[in-house]
Amino acid sequence: MANIFEVESSELVKKAAEKLQQERLPKPGYIDYVKSGAGKDRPPESESFWYVRCASIMRQTYVNGPIGVSKLRTRYGNRKRHMVTHPHHRRAGGSIIKDAFDVLEKNGYIKKTKEGRIITGKGKSFLDKIANEMHKGKGA
Repeated sequence: MANIFEVESSELVKKAAEKLQQERLPKPGYIDYVKSGAGKDRPPESESFWYVRCASIMRQTYVNGPIGVSKLRTRYGNRKRHMVTHPHHRRAGGSIIKDAFDVLEKNGYIKKTKEGRIITGKGKSFLDKIANEMHKGKGA
């Protein structure tokens, strides 16, 4: 049985996002209109941005948990280009990450502890099943 460390992370996140979209995770109303951080110029153009971000947060929690909003803000941040000075790193917005944590907690994929958020058995099983399907699909 394969786990998430044996498959390509970007492919795992795409497949998990598709499954989360099929489960109809509730999507905040503002998500189509806001930028994802101060370093971005425009809001995300992808229709599935919310589900991809939730899947990515699940994977990050699995790999690096316990983890909090602050670490993920740094993780999802980017470099902002200034007119005269050199580019500097800007952290991502915390509202989207916090709302994703809340939705994933309500669905039982993540739980909150003193140290931060950790993935639950249901969340591990969800990601490992997808990884196993991908591993079998490769012909391994």
